[in-house]
Amino acid sequence: MPFLFLFSLLLSVLSIQAQSPEKVYRSYIRSVKLYRAADQTASPVLYLGQPDQLELHFDDMEGNLKPYYYTLQLCNADWTAAQLPAFDYLKGFLTQRIQNYRVSSGVQTRYMHYQVLLPERNSGPTRGGNYLLKVFLNDDTSQLVFTRRIVVVNKRVSIAAQVLQPFSSNFFLTHQRLSIGVTPQQMPQNAFSPQEIKVVILQNDQWHTARTLTRPTIFRGNYYEYSDEEQTLFAAGQEWRWFDLRSIRLRGDRIQRIVDSDTSSRTDVFVQTDSERSGQLYLYYRDLNGKYLIENLDNPQPHTQGEYGWVHFSLRPAGGRRYSDNDVFVTGEWSGFELSDAYKMDFDDSQGLYTKAVFLKQGFYNYGYLTKRLSGVDKTPSFEYTEGNFWATENEYSVFVYFRPFGARADELIGYTRVRSGFQR
Repeated sequence: MPFLFLFSLLLSVLSIQAQSPEKVYRSYIRSVKLYRAADQTASPVLYLGQPDQLELHFDDMEGNLKPYYYTLQLCNADWTAAQLPAFDYLKGFLTQRIQNYRVSSGVQTRYMHYQVLLPERNSGPTRGGNYLLKVFLNDDTSQLVFTRRIVVVNKRVSIAAQVLQPFSSNFFLTHQRLSIGVTPQQMPQNAFSPQEIKVVILQNDQWHTARTLTRPTIFRGNYYEYSDEEQTLFAAGQEWRWFDLRSIRLRGDRIQRIVDSDTSSRTDVFVQTDSERSGQLYLYYRDLNGKYLIENLDNPQPHTQGEYGWVHFSLRPAGGRRYSDNDVFVTGEWSGFELSDAYKMDFDDSQGLYTKAVFLKQGFYNYGYLTKRLSGVDKTPSFEYTEGNFWATENEYSVFVYFRPFGARADELIGYTRVRSGFQR
């Protein structure tokens, strides 16, 4: 399940800690990827009434054909289920079968690849809000396979957002803050009250670190401003690490070696050993802000002709000594940002390294290392020791505005925008 950052904030700030809206429930499901059609780096965001679609891809490693279905469930701003019947927010069939599938070819690893464009014709959401995509077997929702988040915008407000350097000397060189202005469009004066609006901020599409703001800093007529530094502060991190696994035949960027067994279908890929970046000189380079791309230089069809391999990560801490009272995790979009045993690194005393092997498909990957305290009150996962935080890091922020009038039974998403923190570019 995606890990939760615990923030000590004012009462006007709520951390989204709903019960793991995104999760893979079957161990044989790999490479789940949901994005706006034709752009693997685009977030799964739809606008009500627009013809845009999302692409869903995933692999079943058991390799045989199965009847997969999907549906959408409306959720509130905190991803709890909305108390509305499905016919109030969906049109057409409530469940749809995934009918586009193909077995892998030209690779040693056998799997069945499934994909679908959604919403399909004459079906889909009819109101703005958060939606949980549920994929399940045999048209039986109790046989859940995995879930993913989708947001649908019914635009009724304009949003102006800016990423700024903090005022506080404690965070001036390590964090970023946002200033957000919300203005209702073509609506009468005082159309909303401050209590009816929630503003949610994401950093690099990571819902587990989302901030929910329920009280504007300034409220004047039809203008709502959210600029309180304590409410909108994010650790800046550093640019994400990367490796290029688009080819198994040739070593890509930051791949140390590839071991392809002659006696089995196993392939081992060793990424170059990493070292701590905390305290080092900041270096800007373009990254994917933690995301990954399923791509292939060996074969023309990356989704069905992509090979799987065990990717070996290694991190050398300062002095080759393990972190006291901390676990270390390797993370990225490909891991769902989970803090589970599948991504927890082991310390090798003989080499002075943290190591972990993860089963991944060919592609281009961003990744990073997190630490989490084992004891104490604050167990918030942090990049501070492994990656460091630098205020000028390029991050992308998403801002969502939700509206819930008195007596309504669900939050409606009425505004959305994205902004980058390119301070010196």
